[in-house]
Amino acid sequence: MKRIILLLLCTLSTCAPAWSQQSDGGLGLAQAQRMAVDGNHDLRLALAAVQAAQAAILAADTAPNPVLTLQTVNINPSLGIGAGPLRGKTVDSSVRIDQQIERGGKRALRIDNAQYLELASRADLADVRRQLRLAVTQAYYDLLAAHEKREIARDTAGLYGSSLEAARRRRKAGDLAGADVSRIEVDALRAANDVDQADAELQRAQQTLALALGMPQDAPRLRATDPWPDLPAPGAEDDAADIAGIEAALDRRADVRAAKARVGAAAAALRLALALRTRDITVSLQGEHWPQSAADAQGSGNSVGVAVQFPLFVRNQYQGEIRNAQAAADSAAVTLEKTRAAALSDLARSASDARVAASRRRRYESELLPASARSADAAEYAFRNGAAGVMDVLDARRTRRATLLDAAIVRAEHAKALAAREAARAGATDNNDL
Repeated sequence: MKRIILLLLCTLSTCAPAWSQQSDGGLGLAQAQRMAVDGNHDLRLALAAVQAAQAAILAADTAPNPVLTLQTVNINPSLGIGAGPLRGKTVDSSVRIDQQIERGGKRALRIDNAQYLELASRADLADVRRQLRLAVTQAYYDLLAAHEKREIARDTAGLYGSSLEAARRRRKAGDLAGADVSRIEVDALRAANDVDQADAELQRAQQTLALALGMPQDAPRLRATDPWPDLPAPGAEDDAADIAGIEAALDRRADVRAAKARVGAAAAALRLALALRTRDITVSLQGEHWPQSAADAQGSGNSVGVAVQFPLFVRNQYQGEIRNAQAAADSAAVTLEKTRAAALSDLARSASDARVAASRRRRYESELLPASARSADAAEYAFRNGAAGVMDVLDARRTRRATLLDAAIVRAEHAKALAAREAARAGATDNNDL
C-alpha cells in the first residue's frame, strides 16, 4: 500500500514538472502512462477505497467494549439523602461493569469478511489502472495517427500546388486545355480544405489525450513521438497460442480476482449471519455500598455480586439476516460468472482483433502502399511529359492519398488492438503489488 502512495506522489512531484519543462511538447507512450496516474480521479477514488477497506479490517478485529454503570437506589423522598460526605448519604450506591463475550467465532468471521473485501478493493485498483493505461494508449495512438494524417494532407496539398504550376505552364504553351487546369485547381482547393480538416482532427486528438493526462491546458503542445508498434511475423499468433494465452490470463484478470474476493467475502458474511444463532453472553461484576439510615440502624456495609446474561431467542431467530446474507452470496456467485464470461469474451475478441488488424496492416504496408506509390509516380511522370491526361493523374493521386490515409488508420487500429489485447491479458499475480 505504501508503494502505491509513493508511486502516486512521485508521479505528482517529478514526472509532470519534468515534461512541462520541455519546449517541443514531445511525449512518449510510457511517459504519458506514468503522467496519467497523477490526478486521475477514478484512480484516486479506488485508492481511497483500499484505504477504507484496510480501516474496516482494524474495526473488525476489535472486541466489544465493556460498559460501566454507576447507580444509586433506595432514595427516600420523605427522609431525604441526609447530610455528610457522599459515602455517608442515606442512599444505596453500586458500581457495575458489563462485558459482552462473543461466541461462535464472530470476530474471526468479521476479520475474514473484511480481509476479502480489502483484496477486492486492491483488485479494483489494479483494474482501474489497467483501464486507465488502455485509455491513455488509445488516445496516444489516435494522436499519432492525427499527426500522420496531417502530414499526408500537407504533402498532398503541396503536390497539387506543384501540379497546378505545371498545368498552368502547359496551358500557356497551348498543351493543356483551360478546363483541365480548372479541374486541378478544384482538387488543389479541396486539398487545402483537407489540411484544415486534418488540423482540426489533430487538435481534437490533443484535447482527448490531454484530458486523460489531467493537463488540458497543455493540449496544443502535445506531440506523440513514439513509432508505431512493430508488426509480428506472419503466423506468429496462431489460434492455439491465443487459446493458451486466454486460459492463462483469465484468472489473472483484476476484475475476475475482485469478483472472486467478493464471493469469499459473501461466504464469510453468510457464516457470520449463521453465527448469530450462537448466543453471546454478558458477564457483570457489581460492587454495592449502603450507609446507616433510619431504616438500617446496623451501619454501613459493602457487598459484591456477579451476574451472567443470556439472550433468549424468543422472537428473533435471525432468519432475516441469514436470508439476506444467503442472497448476497448467491448474487456474488452470479456476478463472478458474469465477470468471467465478460473477461473471456474480451480476451477472445481482443486476440482476434489484434490478429486481423496485423493482417490488414501487413497487406497495406507490403502491397497496397507500394502499388499506389508506383501508380501515382508513373501518372505524375506521364502528366509532366504530356503523355497522360488530367483525369488520369488526378485519379492516381486520389487513390494514393486515400491509400495513405487508410494506411494511417490501419496502423492506429493495429496499435490500439495490441493495446486492448495487452490490457485484456493484464493482471497482477500478487495482490500486494498493485
